Amino acid sequence: MAYRGSNRLLAKIDWGAILIWVTLMGIGLLCIYTSGFNEDYPRFFDAHNQSRLQAIWVGMACVIAILVMAVESQFYAFFAGFLYVLVLLLGVATLAFGQEINGSKSWLSLGVISIQPVEFMKVATALMLAKVLSAHGFHLQNFKNALRAIVVILAPFALTLLQHDTGSALVFTAFSIVLYRAGLKTWILMSGMFLIFLFILSLLVEQAAIIIFIGLLCNGIFMFISKRYKISFINMAIVAVVTLTLRFGLRLWGINIPLFESLIIAHVAMLPAVAIYAWWHRLKYIFLIVGFFIASVSITYSVDYVFDNVLKEHQRRRINDMLGIESDVRGWGYNVHQSKIAIGSGGLTGKGFMGGMQTKGNFVPEQSTDFIFCTIGEEWGFLGATLVMGLYLLLFVRIVNIAERQKNVFAKFYGYGVAGILFFHVAVNISMTIGIMPVVGIPLPFISYGGSSLWAFTILLFMLLKFDVARYERAGN
Repeated sequence: MAYRGSNRLLAKIDWGAILIWVTLMGIGLLCIYTSGFNEDYPRFFDAHNQSRLQAIWVGMACVIAILVMAVESQFYAFFAGFLYVLVLLLGVATLAFGQEINGSKSWLSLGVISIQPVEFMKVATALMLAKVLSAHGFHLQNFKNALRAIVVILAPFALTLLQHDTGSALVFTAFSIVLYRAGLKTWILMSGMFLIFLFILSLLVEQAAIIIFIGLLCNGIFMFISKRYKISFINMAIVAVVTLTLRFGLRLWGINIPLFESLIIAHVAMLPAVAIYAWWHRLKYIFLIVGFFIASVSITYSVDYVFDNVLKEHQRRRINDMLGIESDVRGWGYNVHQSKIAIGSGGLTGKGFMGGMQTKGNFVPEQSTDFIFCTIGEEWGFLGATLVMGLYLLLFVRIVNIAERQKNVFAKFYGYGVAGILFFHVAVNISMTIGIMPVVGIPLPFISYGGSSLWAFTILLFMLLKFDVARYERAGN
């Protein structure tokens, strides 16, 4: 009976997701072999080749997958807190005793091997966040509850940032997808995205123009929500009159106030009137719009300081290169420049396996890790790159479908955590190799060279598959 039961459970596993996982790892092995090809050691399993070590890590990933599926699903939920604290302690240990590689102190030596604890922080954070969000009586609208969820995300984010691993730290922002599924208001998520957009826009456009844009946007939001068009137009007219008076009218008395300062003064002068109007008409949402305006102006005004004093020089240069402000194809922009050459030279169908000149010539640094996608683009062409992206898309769809069909709230939120992490990695990695995002140094899931990331992604995926199988076990099927 146990044997038949096991067969029934095996039939319930999402084999489509496993097939995609195996295919991506196979693609990774081929790309790692060709990107690190050495004519003196041409054999795939030669001890001098990265492909041999990656094959060992793939084999270990398969063992890990089996072990994850063998453990009862309740174990992961019950010990989520313990695992979360454990990986945070590993992060602290890495900060104190870790190895510094490429300016990032994110590697911890454990005897004969070195691991990157931040990769496993993502797994533990996904579990812990799911446990917090699925607690009885939890509502994200409650301030204390929301604070608990935010702290769960911020703790590993801060630890990773202290290790100078900005790329991996940014991955934790992907958990906003889980918060959104748990009930985070759409306007909060959109406001966060807008503030990021505003930061980038402030590097390209004059501050005065941005302040005008923000003012018009806030008035537009107010009109859309309240339908009070007359008040909005009156507000804009008063701001315009006050701004022009401060900018040009005071010149008659020899007072010269720049346009930017005039705009700020005009908007600030209107805030008391707006607050009184909102209080009188009990328009609570207007205070949110005012707060949004203040936050937007604050970010606009502080961008230059953050950019010049907080970001490191190589980060500033990468952002400037991405935005086209400055370029140095022989310096900080070399990696991306060579990557785009490699991908572009692949054409429609690519140059064929082992046929990429950029790849074989080692023109692209870190080509087997962060820039592995340019190997795909050069040797497999546009069609091959599209195929790989299509596999990721299918995997995302399957993960979301698995998450949505879970009756267990913990498993549902965990599934969205998996989807968020994988999507962030794929979107950012591919975007940076084609030059539309700054280089942040994160791997392409299941394809990039490296054991820690491969094992962590495997654990993430197979825990979700185990939760999915457990759904049938609980149903008695």
